[in-house]
Amino acid sequence: MRRVLVTNVTQYAGPGAVGSLLRAGCEVLCHDPLFSDPAQRTRYESEHAGARCLAAVDPEEIHAAVTRDGGTVDALVSNDVHPITRHAVEDLPLDDLRATFEAVLVFPVRLAQLFLPVMRARGTGAFVFVTSARPRRPEPGFATPTAIRAGTTAFALALAREAAPDGIQVNVVAPNYLYSEMYYPRARFVDDPAGRELIVRTVPAGRLGEPEEVGELIAFLASGRSPFTTGQVIDFTGGWP
Repeated sequence: MRRVLVTNVTQYAGPGAVGSLLRAGCEVLCHDPLFSDPAQRTRYESEHAGARCLAAVDPEEIHAAVTRDGGTVDALVSNDVHPITRHAVEDLPLDDLRATFEAVLVFPVRLAQLFLPVMRARGTGAFVFVTSARPRRPEPGFATPTAIRAGTTAFALALAREAAPDGIQVNVVAPNYLYSEMYYPRARFVDDPAGRELIVRTVPAGRLGEPEEVGELIAFLASGRSPFTTGQVIDFTGGWP
């Protein structure tokens, strides 16, 4: 059974990734800040048969929990999230910039550092970084997420180059216009006619991407079924931009 770690499972691409990986027969180890609460872990596991929730929050704790008693993972899905606020460049709150940097770049880099050695030793493994297609067409007011998501994508490509000789895959899924309550909430972009019309005008597919759709892409990249596929950035955007 393939063992896959997914971060921030209740947000962004997490719900779709967990569902697809479970349907593929994987054992899914689930990180989320909510899981510091035992009741939240119990509830999630009861709703997602086969998932195992980790109480750990920071990368070192996550790695220790996963590798306890000699365990490891076959794949890591780094699904990193941070709320977005809109600011002109001259008004960017530096505290928000730093917090985004920690959550969206430092966190996945540290996890990769921790899990990479055992993958190298085994000569196999897969990393899937869920970043963003936002850097393809930067929008006024969103310099912080655009810049830092671009940094995470660049890190993944550098890691792919270094890890390929050891049989390790590293790929990026870059969504935009994916339904999630953090970034494209239902009330604004699905239930509101004005929001739906904005999506129709902007996205060639005429709708938001569904969690299950991005989940299937992530599950394939984490599956190890196409190990020659590495160093790729795959947009999940419905044809945008």
